[in-house]
Amino acid sequence: MQTEYVIGLDLGTTSVKAVLFDTKGQFIAEAEKLNTFYYPSPEWAEQDPEEIEKSARMALKEVIEKGKIDQNHLVAVGFSCAMHSLICVDMQYQPLSKMVIWSDGRSSQQAEQLKQGKGKEIFLKTGAPIHPMTPFLKLLWMKEMKEEVYEKATYYISMQEYLIQKWFGEQIIDYSMASATGLLNIEKVDWEEEALELAGIRKEQLSKIVSPTTRLPHLKQEIAQEIGVSEDLPFVIGAADGQLANLGDGAIAPGEVAISAGTSGAIRQFIRGAAVNETEETFTYLFTKDSSIIGGATNNGGITLQWLKDLLDYQGSMEDLLLEAEAIEIGAEGLIFHPYINGERAPLWNQRAKGNFYGLTIGHTRGHLVRAVLEGIVLNLYQIGQSLEELAGPPKKICVNGGLTKSPLWVQILADVFGQEIHLSDTPYSAAWGAAWTALVGVEKVDSFEEIKDNLPAGKVIYPNPSQHEQYQRIFKRYERFGKDLAAYFI
Repeated sequence: MQTEYVIGLDLGTTSVKAVLFDTKGQFIAEAEKLNTFYYPSPEWAEQDPEEIEKSARMALKEVIEKGKIDQNHLVAVGFSCAMHSLICVDMQYQPLSKMVIWSDGRSSQQAEQLKQGKGKEIFLKTGAPIHPMTPFLKLLWMKEMKEEVYEKATYYISMQEYLIQKWFGEQIIDYSMASATGLLNIEKVDWEEEALELAGIRKEQLSKIVSPTTRLPHLKQEIAQEIGVSEDLPFVIGAADGQLANLGDGAIAPGEVAISAGTSGAIRQFIRGAAVNETEETFTYLFTKDSSIIGGATNNGGITLQWLKDLLDYQGSMEDLLLEAEAIEIGAEGLIFHPYINGERAPLWNQRAKGNFYGLTIGHTRGHLVRAVLEGIVLNLYQIGQSLEELAGPPKKICVNGGLTKSPLWVQILADVFGQEIHLSDTPYSAAWGAAWTALVGVEKVDSFEEIKDNLPAGKVIYPNPSQHEQYQRIFKRYERFGKDLAAYFI
């Protein structure tokens, strides 16, 4: 039987990746194009949507060439996209300015003000935290600042919508990306009128909301020719990268948790329905009409280790620096690190949060600092995980992917803090494989999302140390208590 192939096109924040798989999940080839960041003012973060769209064309063309496959056996392409982007466009869908991305913090003041008013009411309807990352808050800022691009815009769209309009001439958005705007009523699966009114926009300025398995129209002729594919190659809209990373790791059944641990991090779990955390510590974003992903993203993953390495002016490798932490006992002899050096999303949702070393003494060494940072990253994820348990119960399985998994010490800390087996992903392409699998569902090559479990490579399993888990339970209580005390000083 002839092998068939599928592509996951991942429109990430750092880069655009096109990844070619066979339909059983075997990696064939990858093409990656790095994205440019723009920081026009403090706390602002932008990218060029036109650059990213061009990179997507180049990456698709390149990965097909690298794979050296018969294009007649390429059955579909699926999209994954980073959440929370906002582009103001005119009637012809031309960008009026750069794209504002998730890490942009210009609307911090609007977030704080909204939390004092209708914030919780809006959160309970949308499941999206009141935080500067969301397009909802970005629009509030633009409205209050009377931004020219906001006032001139015909539509307000994400990177996903921009590319789909450019390639297929459709103005649509999938459930998950719509959820991530902070403008979607997740119970009604429609745009939330109260949020729209606050943002000063109309429903007609947003896209039609569709399923992640929606098959797109034929590719525009000029785009197809540039990429080097047929106009009738099936494309499927896909979803947000968080949902698809869980899917790509096979963490899709109730109780299955996925942790992404790269520069930033996240812990997520699928649930049936769309339950919302009353304490506002986690998000709830739709995936399908009947299922959602709950979780929390942290700004501070591996970036905190790089920050410490730079701060200490350590000239050796990161691996050598981590070796110093291995000689240090659990708890770094009383040293606790709250990793909020880049502001924080979950569980605080406070862009003004600050990092902190608590308990420094003259006896602490560089190794202690490194150990405390590694533990702080994990304790932060564990705290977010505790909030997930309020909605979904204790995790039955934990899957982990991302750059931090290259550190055996960090992974062992993760197992010991959670007190559970840690299943390491055997692929760095979880979101792309999730997008590819969604495409296969969309073109009816497979019957369900759940079947992906039969098409995943077996990864390594890390086992917890029960006595060390008990120690970490005591350390976590101190970490949590000190964190709550510190929150009063985040100004």
